Amino acid sequence: MVKYGLDYTRCRWILPLLLGIGVIFGIIALSGRGWLESQTLPYIHQASLWQSCRRPEQGGEWSCESLMGYAWGRAAAATYLVGFILLVICFALAIIAFAIDTLRFNFIRGIGGLLFVAAMFSIMGLVIYPVKFSTEIEMTGINMFSWAYGFGWTTAIMEICLGFFFCCLPNYEDQILGNVKPTYFYSAP
Repeated sequence: MVKYGLDYTRCRWILPLLLGIGVIFGIIALSGRGWLESQTLPYIHQASLWQSCRRPEQGGEWSCESLMGYAWGRAAAATYLVGFILLVICFALAIIAFAIDTLRFNFIRGIGGLLFVAAMFSIMGLVIYPVKFSTEIEMTGINMFSWAYGFGWTTAIMEICLGFFFCCLPNYEDQILGNVKPTYFYSAP
């Protein structure tokens, strides 16, 4: 990618591919039941972005309570969902931008700005959830924020990093398109 730039056909799809991986991670975070889990035996608590489930004993049946009954639960779900929807929009726009033969660099910078907005919404949801969950829901034993919550943070970090890539890419427009004459550091005597 360094030698050929984004004009090289296999390398120009790396950024949309990374956005697609971020979308997959976001789907896992939204649908996963492992936002919070009991860390030690007996495993009596498990929660997702949408509900909190607990069971009285090891062999008992899970009883679930919706987190949408709480204002903070709706706020956390809404902000994370808005960030995810913006990520999906950025993914679609990136596919369109990189499918065109001549790259539109001002369009790519707009995708980067939208990714920063998506990251802001995702991080708001990821911060609201643990703060309010740990203060308003009774927890017994040792609990940990688990794998689905980690996928949520991975999505937010990918949004920030890809936002930087998309915003900085137009600064190297001439190098990417091959409009700059190569400079050599060796001069003949």
